[in-house]
Amino acid sequence: MANTSTRTLRLLSLLQTHRYWPGAELAERLDVSARTLRRDIDRLRELGYPVQAQRGVDGGYQLAAGAALPPLVIDDDEAVALAVGLQAAAQGAVEGLAESSVRVLAKVVQVMPVRLRRRIDALRSMTVPAGWGGTSQAGVDPGVLTVIALACRDNEQLRFSYTAADGRHSERQAEPLRLVCLGRRWYLVAYDLTRHDWRSFRVDRLSEPQATGVRFRPRDLPAADAAEFVRARLDSVPWSQRVEVVADAPAALVRERIGRWCTVEEIDAGHCRVRMTVDSLEWAIMAMGALDADFHVIEPPELLDQIHKWGSRFTRAH
Repeated sequence: MANTSTRTLRLLSLLQTHRYWPGAELAERLDVSARTLRRDIDRLRELGYPVQAQRGVDGGYQLAAGAALPPLVIDDDEAVALAVGLQAAAQGAVEGLAESSVRVLAKVVQVMPVRLRRRIDALRSMTVPAGWGGTSQAGVDPGVLTVIALACRDNEQLRFSYTAADGRHSERQAEPLRLVCLGRRWYLVAYDLTRHDWRSFRVDRLSEPQATGVRFRPRDLPAADAAEFVRARLDSVPWSQRVEVVADAPAALVRERIGRWCTVEEIDAGHCRVRMTVDSLEWAIMAMGALDADFHVIEPPELLDQIHKWGSRFTRAH
């Protein structure tokens, strides 16, 4: 059984889901008796947490709604997820959000235990931001990210299971170099010891990563950096779509607003050519919408169809 302080923190974490907990279910989750649970509830109240109790056969507990609570308790993976989200926001282009995110991230990391700070520092230093940031990266476990980041930082070989785009499963052993946050996804750039070549792995298709304890000397990546390597690999994938538009805006302005998601070529003082490779045309529409300027689609023609559908939908909403 967990010691008293650890159990109390676990109880607080469960109550902070803001749901009503039947007493019997809560005691079972904590592996304690009903009497011990009541003592733990009293201890939380002494610490200032407003726990409401409902008596009777179906009695239970919950935190008072809207009450001013002492600092929240989060577990290790939640702390890592919080730091990942703040880091992505700090690298974003939403006016006023980046600066606030940097301040909050600094405060969060400062009060983290050493074991967590090591994980967060590794993730921050081993990640190359290269595109759409945010917390919407599909299917990525923060724990998986930190295992990979630590292996990158420590130059330690990594073993993991991988599912390819066609559904084939394989076991891989690789020398990890960097994590890249690009589009809606995370990628691991590593030297594949099975294929004897550099590869980029989608992290949401990667499972059970384990550091092997075997150290290695980093090899020279055949690209300027990890982000460029991933972009080049995506350009060669058949399902990737190349988008080209001419924007009615100065190149400097376009680079400032969406330059990290595309390449920008100046045409004249008021126009520029914008090129990007995407796995979904919706992301190209969102990027051009963030530009807040008129533009003309050069390719692909399917982009015009998508824009027309979006326009009709927004018009109906209005």
